[in-house]
Amino acid sequence: MADKQQHAPNPKTEDVGNTPSNRVKDPEDWTTGDEPMTGAQASYLKTLSEEAGETFDADLTKAKASEKIDELQSRTGRGQGGASHGKREG
Repeated sequence: MADKQQHAPNPKTEDVGNTPSNRVKDPEDWTTGDEPMTGAQASYLKTLSEEAGETFDADLTKAKASEKIDELQSRTGRGQGGASHGKREG
């Protein structure tokens, strides 16, 4: 029989007791949230902005871009089956 190895839960990816994983955070709590948005965020946000008929704001922070992506995803119907951009690793 194969031994089942026990492992300690990883607080970054697994719930530990009553404490939820810290993998999902509100953008306002991100330590890097005030940095400029990433290239991937900018590209996706530009696409969503065009689809929603909005002006793309290239000066958003990572946190604000993530919140805008969530808003535009719900308005355009994109991203409905996937993870939210608004509460992700930061």
